[in-house]
Amino acid sequence: MKVTLSKDERVEDLECHGLKIIQNKNYYTFTSDSVVLANFIKLKKSDVCVEIGAGCGVISVLLSAKTEFDKIYAFEYQSEMARLAEKNVLFNDLQEKISVISDDVRNYRQYLKAESIDVVFSNPPYLRKDSALNKNAIINNSRHDDSLPLKDLCKTAFGMLKFGGKFFVVYTATRTAELIYMLMENNLEPKRMFFTQNGKGRVVLVVIEAVKGGKHGIEVLPELETNDINGEYLQLLQTKYFGRNSQN
Repeated sequence: MKVTLSKDERVEDLECHGLKIIQNKNYYTFTSDSVVLANFIKLKKSDVCVEIGAGCGVISVLLSAKTEFDKIYAFEYQSEMARLAEKNVLFNDLQEKISVISDDVRNYRQYLKAESIDVVFSNPPYLRKDSALNKNAIINNSRHDDSLPLKDLCKTAFGMLKFGGKFFVVYTATRTAELIYMLMENNLEPKRMFFTQNGKGRVVLVVIEAVKGGKHGIEVLPELETNDINGEYLQLLQTKYFGRNSQN
């Protein structure tokens, strides 16, 4: 669908089945975190899903090409980012598959029945509130967890999911212990996980798949290098994790 860009917006090619994404230079722009998570998520044709913290909508848009699903409800509480996400859904003609909800996900019961969702996924804000702040409020809210504390993220995912439902999340590796603790506190049992590193030996992210009411036991996958030694993003994400090339 044709959409009108503002003077601060640009279009980027996602190099995946012709998908494109609109980004605004004044807002938070997506990083490799979103691409890694999108490639890790596995869905079924019948799955009804929720994205927590949709941002510009890139993860849900990518999933439309990488896997099958019934519906995604993408929650984004910042109205400016929600409007951009909705614009990206329309731009890629995905309005039948993805619905953007401009509200705090903790209000999900106003839109969805509790324990009715098959899969929840999130690339949430994960910097502590005492980290360095950005002068831009939209960027600051997208990065810092005071807008969605970890305990609220996990509690909300638990409340939405059916028994046996899956929660996929990417988080800063420095807070791995907190993430696993909070998942287990909310009966979200980690089942698969891996770390990413930046090509220079620094571990950056942790990515986890958890199951509501799952049995104990986790498969720790090999580390994924997302950048080469020069810091350039590697387009080919290892097929041992994802089953297909991000370019396909």
